[in-house]
Amino acid sequence: MLDVRVTLQFHPDWPFADGLVIEAIARDGRYCSQFETGTSNGGLTAFEGGERWRWESRLFGGRYDGADHGQRPVYGALNFDEDPYGGSVRFGSAHLRLREEVADRCTFCFPDSVFEPEAVCGPGEVEHLIRLARLSDLDPLDRYVEAHVHGQVSIARDVEAVVLDPCYRGTHVERAAVTLGCPVEWHLGFATTTASLDEAYRGAKYVRLARSLGTALTPDVIGKAARSGDHDGQTLKRVWHYLARYGQRV
Repeated sequence: MLDVRVTLQFHPDWPFADGLVIEAIARDGRYCSQFETGTSNGGLTAFEGGERWRWESRLFGGRYDGADHGQRPVYGALNFDEDPYGGSVRFGSAHLRLREEVADRCTFCFPDSVFEPEAVCGPGEVEHLIRLARLSDLDPLDRYVEAHVHGQVSIARDVEAVVLDPCYRGTHVERAAVTLGCPVEWHLGFATTTASLDEAYRGAKYVRLARSLGTALTPDVIGKAARSGDHDGQTLKRVWHYLARYGQRV
């Protein structure tokens, strides 16, 4: 297995329960599966009989069909290129970087399980999936090796660091991140002008929404829109895709 980490992406300042996602992670002391939270930065089919349930049944040979939701795997990506933004930015501006040994209890697939891939393996065979990802002509946001972390993710036991966008420095998000008890790190940040967004990428309605939020797009701008309750979360995810795809500072 290559000496690279699995990362778990998330939007730290999006709403969850009576607070923020990062507050919930700190309160629970672990990163919960979408079956537990009822939320996802991808599709919303994590319920018995739903597409996510069916994919997991196929991927894991029925292992979790009758399992408690808290025992189901959580989803991340193998950050095989050691991207400072994380292994799958499609799913959020922040990420938890897991300790090296966590990969030993992961399974992996390429492409994402939404495509029902045949290529599923353990850590010993993952180099093949990395080659497939690097040769793929998929959109860059989809060119990740999906990781399934089995056995729950404890912040104290399994997390090496939480990595945030600098737009959250000095904010409630940073203060909540400190309470996780692991090191807090920062990547270079996501930012783009809304005037530069191309309607051909995700669609005109998402560009219109982005421009209604202001002239500049950063993760906290989208987070504020998510917390307002004025916008559909699935629609805001497409706005995030614009920022994730075109807003990385290098």
